[in-house]
Amino acid sequence: MGLYKRGKIWWIAISHQGKQIRRATGTANRKLAEAILAKVRVNIIEGHFFETLEEGERTFEEMIERYIEEHISKKASRGSYVYFKKNLCSFFGKSLLAEITPKLIVRYKTSRYKNGAAASTINRELGVMKAAFNLAIKEWEWCRTNPVSKVAMEKEDNKRYRWLTKGEEERIFLFSLPWLREIILFALHTGMRRGEILSLTWKGVDLFRKTVTVFHSKNGERRTIPVNQTVFDLLGSKAKVRQSKTELVFHSRAFTPINIDNLRRSFNLAIQRARIEDFHFHDLRHTFATRLVQSGVDIYKVQLLLGHKSPLMTQRYAHHYPESLRDGVKILDNKETFITNLSQSSLMKEG
Repeated sequence: MGLYKRGKIWWIAISHQGKQIRRATGTANRKLAEAILAKVRVNIIEGHFFETLEEGERTFEEMIERYIEEHISKKASRGSYVYFKKNLCSFFGKSLLAEITPKLIVRYKTSRYKNGAAASTINRELGVMKAAFNLAIKEWEWCRTNPVSKVAMEKEDNKRYRWLTKGEEERIFLFSLPWLREIILFALHTGMRRGEILSLTWKGVDLFRKTVTVFHSKNGERRTIPVNQTVFDLLGSKAKVRQSKTELVFHSRAFTPINIDNLRRSFNLAIQRARIEDFHFHDLRHTFATRLVQSGVDIYKVQLLLGHKSPLMTQRYAHHYPESLRDGVKILDNKETFITNLSQSSLMKEG
């Protein structure tokens, strides 16, 4: 049993029951590390050997892979998690869980900002990291603490109202590849999220009822969406050339799931060539909602179509159609008419 240094942190090397175990002390101070070592020795002598956790043996990459495999594999947004994993592992990948500290996580946030990541993206990545650590503590017994819980999340600006104008829509279709054009058209007319579209299978398509079903939405709930004639025609044409090699409605040439990075590159290239600024794929969903509200569709119906749990999430679109509130104030006209007539009647009696 002894101390050794790994980077700036002192580690304890222990031979216990024929097994070599290494644990980080979590400190760069040798005297403090020696005190921790002394406490471990006392625990061993008293037969209270500390938990045989694996934070000194498991890597961050192992934790994230297991988390995605066990808890994300069936979600519609799995592609997003794979993207988050790529960013996280490029920074933390080979690090042992015991080496990941709040200070290191703050450095990660700084590096992501330098690479142009938005606050919302960084928060989603930290959310994945935090959830994985929680499972590593509670279910897998790999570690004792969650370093992400000690790091503040970034402040997000959720007041984004970007939607596609008709002119921009024509240009983006003009510069999109055929397979991308289909996905964009589908998104504009269903309001479905990117992950929901890419994971849509023919099992979820009912051409007879003119509906598509999302079996695993972002919030984990099933959602059935009626489709208009534009989407019905698109699905009908795709059904005619449907291949038995895959159940996916939208797939690659090799009949595999469409890679999110490839979709992102193709989409960004299309909007660049179309000279459309400040537009993200998720804004297609905003466009769907905005156009419905601008056409006078009830906010509650828009909420159901989007799959929002709270009406507050949908309420951001209400300002697009103030005319929908006019019926609420027209009722006062009737009351005012009644009062006016009553006043005139009283005057006639007095006269």
